[in-house]
Amino acid sequence: MTTPVVALAYHSGFGHTAVLAEAVRAGAADAGAEVHLIEVDEIADAQWELLDRADAIVFGSPTYMGTASGAFHAFAEATSKRWATQAWTDKLAAGFTNSASKSGDKLHTLQFFQTLAAQLGMHWVNLGLLPGWNSSTASENDLNRLGFFSGAAAQTNADEGPEAVHKADIATAEHLGRRVAETAATFLRGRAAA
Repeated sequence: MTTPVVALAYHSGFGHTAVLAEAVRAGAADAGAEVHLIEVDEIADAQWELLDRADAIVFGSPTYMGTASGAFHAFAEATSKRWATQAWTDKLAAGFTNSASKSGDKLHTLQFFQTLAAQLGMHWVNLGLLPGWNSSTASENDLNRLGFFSGAAAQTNADEGPEAVHKADIATAEHLGRRVAETAATFLRGRAAA
């Protein structure tokens, strides 16, 4: 069987989103994928080629002012060459984000990623977790403690550094990485059987 290739195209302004990217990478690698981390504010031809050969691309960005960062938006606009040729059609896509507020309009960032993926002809992989921390017996240490379905969402206080990214949010990002890698492996098996 072919090993799925997962690429993480992300921007991290202050290091918090990089912590999540590493968690997604670890989860995907744990599930048997070949994984590549690509910082979109430093992207070069070699990284574009990695994205082109990936079976799945996971988008990541902090949520700034209710959407992805400016650096990620610049990357999204640069994908228009792939859009014009539909070069990423039928690849898998997923996303993750972080903000200082519990909500912080992170859903809008995940929806921006979903729309980008749809325009590029990609298939969206959701988080696949029920919400955590939503009952009297639940805990802030639950997976998906913030209750997002579209992707992995994290909250880190604005006055704390990357070391303060919540362990439950890191574990949720690892779950997303595993889910993407496992879904990519299923797609590859299906294509091989077709």
